[in-house]
Amino acid sequence: MGGEVPEPRRLSRALSFDGGGGVPEEALHLVFGYVDDPRDREAASLVCRRWHRIDALSRKHVTVGFCYAVEPARLLARFPRLESLALKGKPRAAMYGLIPEDWGAYAAPWLAQLAAPLECLKAIHLRRMTVTDEDVAVLVRARGHMLQVLKLDKCSDFSTDALRLIARSCRSLRTLFLEECIIDDKGSEWLHELAVNNSVLVTLNFYMTELKVEPSDLELLAKNCKSLLSLKISDCDLSDLIGFLQTSKALQEFAGGSFSEVGEYTKYEKVKFPPRLCFLGGLTFMGKNEMPIIFPFSATLKKLDLQYTLLTTEDHCQIIAKCPNLLVLEVRNVIGDRGLEVVADTCKKLRRLRIERGEDDPGQEEQGGVSQIGLTAVAVGCRELEYIAAYVSDITNGALESIGTFCKNLYDFRIVLLDQQKEITDLPLDNGVRALLRNCTKLRRFAFYLRPGGLSDVGLGYIGQYSGNIQYMLLGNVGESDNGLIQFAMGCTNLRKLELRSCCFSERALAVAVLQMPSLRYIWVQGYRASPTGQDLLLMARPFWNIEFAPPSPENVYRMMADGQPCVDNQAQVLAYYSLAGRRPDCPQWLVTLHPA
Repeated sequence: MGGEVPEPRRLSRALSFDGGGGVPEEALHLVFGYVDDPRDREAASLVCRRWHRIDALSRKHVTVGFCYAVEPARLLARFPRLESLALKGKPRAAMYGLIPEDWGAYAAPWLAQLAAPLECLKAIHLRRMTVTDEDVAVLVRARGHMLQVLKLDKCSDFSTDALRLIARSCRSLRTLFLEECIIDDKGSEWLHELAVNNSVLVTLNFYMTELKVEPSDLELLAKNCKSLLSLKISDCDLSDLIGFLQTSKALQEFAGGSFSEVGEYTKYEKVKFPPRLCFLGGLTFMGKNEMPIIFPFSATLKKLDLQYTLLTTEDHCQIIAKCPNLLVLEVRNVIGDRGLEVVADTCKKLRRLRIERGEDDPGQEEQGGVSQIGLTAVAVGCRELEYIAAYVSDITNGALESIGTFCKNLYDFRIVLLDQQKEITDLPLDNGVRALLRNCTKLRRFAFYLRPGGLSDVGLGYIGQYSGNIQYMLLGNVGESDNGLIQFAMGCTNLRKLELRSCCFSERALAVAVLQMPSLRYIWVQGYRASPTGQDLLLMARPFWNIEFAPPSPENVYRMMADGQPCVDNQAQVLAYYSLAGRRPDCPQWLVTLHPA
C-alpha cells in the first residue's frame, strides 16, 4: 500500500493453457459439446494434450471428405466414441460418367474395421462408394440393434437382399436413404419387411432408383409408421398411391409419383395430398392437364421440384405464381426468362434455386432457355437467395454484378454456360466475376463452367484475388495461359478442394499452382496439356501428398459415347490429395501412382 507500485501481472502460456487449469473435466466436456464446426474443433484440440484428449472423447460426428485420406484404424484411435460417420468416395465427376466403374472407393475395409469397435455408432452416411451385400451384412451384424440413420448416397453394387436384411434387423431405424443408388432389384419384399418391422421410421428415400414396389406395402408402411414425415420413391403411378396418401396424415415431403397416362386428368382426380405436405417433387410426366392437382395447397408449399415434368414455360409461370412461400425451387431451363421473372415477382422468400439442363432440342429453346435477363430478375427480386445453380444459354457481366449486388447471403454459386447458342452477348466475364466475388463475402462453394474465351487470365486472377473464403471450386474452360493459373493460385489461401476441366494449362503449371495454395487438400483435373507419363506432376510431390495419374487410352482417343461426348478415358486425368494412409492398395491397373512411388 504506502505508495508502492504493484508488480505488473505476467500471464504465461503455461498458466493460461495448462489444460484449463482448475476447470473440472466435466465442465470442459460440456463446453466442447457446444463446438460443432470441425475446424473450430481442430483448432481447440491443438491447444494442449488435455484438450486434444477431450476432443477425441467428446467428438460425436466426423466427415471424412475422401475415403483414401486416412486409414479406418487411425480414425478409430483418434475418435473412439463417434456416434455419426460420413464418408465420401469417388470424385464428384463420377456423377457425370467421367470416372470408370472400377475406380475404387470400396466400403468394405471401413465397415469391417469400424462397425464393431465404434460402440456408440448409430448413424452412417456413405457417398459415391462401392457397397456390397456382404458389407451391409457386416454393418447390420455389428450395429443393427442401434442403427438409427443409414444413408447410402449414389452408391452401387448391392441388392435388395441387403435391404431385406436392414428391414428385418434395424428396428430402430429412423432414416433410410438410397437416392440415386444402383441397386440389383431381386423383389419388393424388402419394403414389406420394413413396413412390418419398423414403427419409428421418419424418412425413407429411394428416389431416382430402379426399384419396383407394391403400393399396398407403402400403405402398410403409412399405417404402421405414424412418424413418417418424408417419402421419396422411384416412379410409381400416382393413381396407385391414393390409399397411401390418405393414410399418411403426418407426411410433409413427398417425391417420386408419376403420371403414366398424360392428359387423363380424370384418372387422377381422386389424388389428394396430405394436409401437412409442404415439400413436393418428382411428378414425372406431369403436363398442363395434370397441374390442377397442385393448386389446392400450392400456397403452403416450401419446396417444389419440377425437373421431370412435361411443363412448358407458360405452365411454369402459372404454377409458380400460386407458390408465394417457396424456399426451394428446382426446375429445368425450360422455365425460361419469363418463368424466372415470375419467380422474382412471387417467391420473395426463396433460398435455393436450381436450374438443370433440359433436353437438347430446338423446340425447347424456342419456348425456354435461361439468360442474363432471368438471372438479373431473380437477383433483384429474390434477395434472400443462398444457393444458385443454373445452366444458362447466355450470360453477361451485368447479370453477375446484379447477383453480387443483391444476393448478399449467397454461400454457393454454380453456373454452366451451354454451347447451344452460337454467340454470347458479353465475353469475357472478367468484370462480372470480380463484382460477384467482391460482394458475396459469404460464398464458400463456387463453380464457373464456361466456353472457350469465357474468362481471360485477368478474370482468373480476379477469382484468386477475391475468393478468400471459398473452400470448394470447380472451373471449366477458363483462362488463356499458364500465367493466369499461377495468378489464380497465389490468391487462393483457404481453398481446400479444386476441380478443373477443359483448360489450356500445362502439366508443369498445374504442379506449380498446387504448391501456391497452402490449404489445398484435394485437386482433380481432366482435360489439360498432359504429358504421356505425367512426369511433370512430380514437381508437386511432398510428404503425405498422393498423386494419381490416368493417362489417356490410345484406342479411345476418337471414340464417342452415346450422348456425343468424348469417351470417358480419352483425356488424361490427375487426382492429387493429402493422405495419412499412404499409397492406396486397391488402385486399378490403368491408374498410375506417381507419388508415393
